[in-house]
Amino acid sequence: MARQPIKFGILGCADIARKFSRAITLSPNSTLYAVGSRSLEKAAKFAKENDFPESAKVYGSYEAVLDDPDVDVVYLPLPTSLHVKWAVLAAQKKKHLLLEKPVALNVKELDLILEACESSGVQFMDATMWMHHPRTAAMKDFLSNSELFGELKSVNSCFTFAANQDFLENDIRVRPDLDAHGALGDTGWYCIRSILWASNFELPKTVLALRSPVFNKAGVILACSASLYWEDGKVATFHCSFLANLTMDVTVVGTNGTLHLHDFVIPFEENKASFSVATKSGFTELVTGWEPKPSEHHVTTDLPQEALLVREFSRLVGSIKFDGSKPEIKWPTLSRKTQKVLDAVKLSIERGFEIVEV
Repeated sequence: MARQPIKFGILGCADIARKFSRAITLSPNSTLYAVGSRSLEKAAKFAKENDFPESAKVYGSYEAVLDDPDVDVVYLPLPTSLHVKWAVLAAQKKKHLLLEKPVALNVKELDLILEACESSGVQFMDATMWMHHPRTAAMKDFLSNSELFGELKSVNSCFTFAANQDFLENDIRVRPDLDAHGALGDTGWYCIRSILWASNFELPKTVLALRSPVFNKAGVILACSASLYWEDGKVATFHCSFLANLTMDVTVVGTNGTLHLHDFVIPFEENKASFSVATKSGFTELVTGWEPKPSEHHVTTDLPQEALLVREFSRLVGSIKFDGSKPEIKWPTLSRKTQKVLDAVKLSIERGFEIVEV
């Protein structure tokens, strides 16, 4: 007998919730069951515009979604400053938690969320979509091949986009009361995650924010950079910004090979993605070219990466709900490591670009 789909409730009507509503619909083991907003009218409008089924529940408060006994999962795309309150409440109500990034204002807040999830036996996952694209597994195969890639030496990651004036003045990501991390929490989160992913989630020993970050009038970061250092000599750098052309680059360099990709957060196309690799690169005899040349690899997918995330999360929730499995600890562990590095970068900036131990 086929299992019932996992029922999702959404807190709030943020723009990113539109993308996840579609992902929940596309995923074969999930369904849009409820949405809650502080305005019933706004929630009803969101449900209608995002193809919620006729049977979906529409609520005029966040609490009502959490109190609905049929909601399995809460997707929480609220501003970061509201995460700890509503995520903890959701976990206490035995709702599995899919939380937008950045997951918290700091590790201390995240630990309150994770403790609540652990106490209630519910699954936690952050909404870092690219982790679930099949390209990510293909790239990891290359990085794990000691002959082709060798030993990791350095990572460079960059995620920037040129925000318009309305964004820079009004978006929640530039308001200190809502998303105090600014570009560091938004685009920087992805850069830090890519670096940790490349290093098998081994935390760096120290972090150093680079000088001359850009702040808005309220003191929120609009652009910043940082370097990460490991005891064995690995190094990494990243740059994140709301002030430069859309760029999503990662370069991973090993003793034998190099990995390049140029759309790591959101692929250029929804149903396919590429990356290039080079192994034991050198020059031609007269140093007029490369030999061998890098090779490009293409990975296709039937579902967009956000739907693959929803499918995997729903699978984990289904295992808990129907089979009595325990929550998968991998995902909260990765979130916490990412948050720890993010906190260290912010602290380095606040301390006048001092080296900070992670």
